[in-house]
Amino acid sequence: MASTFNTIIKELKKQVYHPVYFLTGDEPYYIDKVTSFIESHVLTDPEKEFNQTIVYGKEVDLSTVISAAKRYPMMANYQVVIVKEAQEMKDLFSKSTPSKSKGGEGDKNLLLSYLENPQSTTLLVFCYKYKSVDGRTKLGKTLMKDTVFLKSAKMYDDKLPEWIINTVEERGHTIGSKAAQMLANFLGNDLSKISNEIDKVTININDGEEVTPELIERFIGISKDYNIFELQDAIGKKDVYKANQIIKYFGSNPKACPFPVAISLLYTYFNRLISYHALKRKRVSFSRSELASKIGINPFFLKDVEKASVNYPISEAVKIISILHEYDLRSKGVGNISTDHSQLLREMTYKILHSEIYSPA
Repeated sequence: MASTFNTIIKELKKQVYHPVYFLTGDEPYYIDKVTSFIESHVLTDPEKEFNQTIVYGKEVDLSTVISAAKRYPMMANYQVVIVKEAQEMKDLFSKSTPSKSKGGEGDKNLLLSYLENPQSTTLLVFCYKYKSVDGRTKLGKTLMKDTVFLKSAKMYDDKLPEWIINTVEERGHTIGSKAAQMLANFLGNDLSKISNEIDKVTININDGEEVTPELIERFIGISKDYNIFELQDAIGKKDVYKANQIIKYFGSNPKACPFPVAISLLYTYFNRLISYHALKRKRVSFSRSELASKIGINPFFLKDVEKASVNYPISEAVKIISILHEYDLRSKGVGNISTDHSQLLREMTYKILHSEIYSPA
């Protein structure tokens, strides 16, 4: 059955267990969280000695896994069998045993056979990362229907600030929208990395204390004044002086803003600005929350987009997309032999800030 992370954890906390968990998708964070919870909480430490088996896909075949799953627990109510890196198993979807059903598919997969009569006292967990299951096959359909099936998808960038706010709150703290966006812009959508960085802050502050930009700078090392979020803000406001200050800082601290990150975030920013202009041209009345959702931002930042739209009419925003494309190619060596990323960022920012007088080649 298709399940969500929250539903799975809620059931596990209530000790409602299922015979097979198939955890798949491009976002490993939730797969790891579910696996860690099962590994840590289903069995007591003494029970784990005889009843918890952890294997890795590269080192095990399906027959061994199924044999382990069919065992009965020893001096415990359950046993746990966890297959980490299951995407590395060569025979996970192979057909291997003769099918007795009329009109069947010939040979039947061992896992498919097991799913027809799983061991009720076993929690068999597959961690199938970075890949998807073919739902058109019989095995794929059965996995989705008869197991606890989690599809863990990568989170969209516009959802990251909200996720960060919720994650910080789970740790007993608060964080403002600006600080959350600051983390999202700097760390990208690697949820495990973001979670680890949040921990660096929260374990060093008092219960209930707010995670501020100052604390992020202190414990994570992201400058509260000189980061890509502040550069984006300065560009949006056409604050030439502040933008130049930040660019100068990046020149001395290249790791603070890798050029590909700057290109990617500014490209997203101006694409959203174009979407905003396009939506405002429609003869449709959107609420602020609807408008923010349609362009893919937190409503908290809609006012910044509104101000930027005055500074950058749609014609200029489109021109800036061309500028970004030009400098993306130059950063990869197209039409550029010796200009380093620091100088490219300086040139690109100048052209963006003066887009009204710049004519693309």
